[in-house]
Amino acid sequence: MAKAISGPEFFIGKGDDALISFGSGQPDMPPPAEAFDILRTYSSFKYGLIQGEEALRVALVPQYPNAKPEHFVITNGASEAIDLVLRVIAEKADVPTQSRKVLLPRPYYYSYPFNVRYAGMAPVFYDLEKGKIHLDTFSEMLKECCAVVINSPSNPTGTVQEVETLKKIEKLCADKNIWVISDEVYKDIIYVRENYLLQGPRVVTINSFSKTYAMCGLRVGYVYSQNEELITKIIEMKTHTAMNTSIVSQMMAQAALSAPASYIAHNLDTWKSRRDLMYEGMKDLDLDLWNPEGAFYVLPKFKNSSEVVNDLYYKYQVITYDGAWFGAPERVRFSYALDASKITEGLRRLKEFLGKEYAGY
Repeated sequence: MAKAISGPEFFIGKGDDALISFGSGQPDMPPPAEAFDILRTYSSFKYGLIQGEEALRVALVPQYPNAKPEHFVITNGASEAIDLVLRVIAEKADVPTQSRKVLLPRPYYYSYPFNVRYAGMAPVFYDLEKGKIHLDTFSEMLKECCAVVINSPSNPTGTVQEVETLKKIEKLCADKNIWVISDEVYKDIIYVRENYLLQGPRVVTINSFSKTYAMCGLRVGYVYSQNEELITKIIEMKTHTAMNTSIVSQMMAQAALSAPASYIAHNLDTWKSRRDLMYEGMKDLDLDLWNPEGAFYVLPKFKNSSEVVNDLYYKYQVITYDGAWFGAPERVRFSYALDASKITEGLRRLKEFLGKEYAGY
């Protein structure tokens, strides 16, 4: 009997030559050569600074206006960064118990509600409209919250929020002393404009080396904030949880930052080409979806999304992620983080599925 597919953990790390994986958002390109070059002579394997190696924090400074090395904490991927930020916010004395709610977009990255609950707070949701924030809805739902998560470009929607909308959110949250947690791990994979960096006294930026530099397994992310009290509390908490992030991975990340701009530009061209192949292929199959503006996901509509995910995997050896895991039960997420030949083969299998199993739903 086939094992039930209950969540993304069923698929993470799974793959072989026969499988077409539209599942995990893991770039298939190699990291920059610079990241590997340091391994020839690297020999330090001691404990590192809890805040992160100073050389890496110094190297990050030019990416953020008026930043200083002390404004960063290097973490075990963006996942730990989000976890630490939420737990520190939950413990702050100026957040009353009745306001320990965090506003999340829906569809959302599947870990967000769990992260909020693990921090002892409650998630509150507002619905995106074709992946976009409707400011009136956002403003109404914000009233009882102490923090909001913004994810642009978005996983799973592939949408990029309008700059004017982001500026209004900045002002609205600043006026109400609400924390803004800006998850920008896809900031270098935008097809429509340059990234807009949210700023303000209670803005916390989350980023990682996983997507831009294809270093997912090395687990290097970071928190950036000019709020000194928040950074101090994050360091204190990290001291008693994960301690330092792998210093070898940090040095590889620092080396990756020295790669020429052509590395990111080439990858962006590749992502855009794959986006076009995926989007046009799905439109040819008469699927209902919007054209991604960033990241590397499409989110087409399907009835009985959990059945779709099960049948595609067990009958066609195609991995997809159930939209229900992201708060979008009538959709299925497809990642195009795989080469064009596999995308083409995956679309062929999808067409066969639509003409057989899916036709009988």
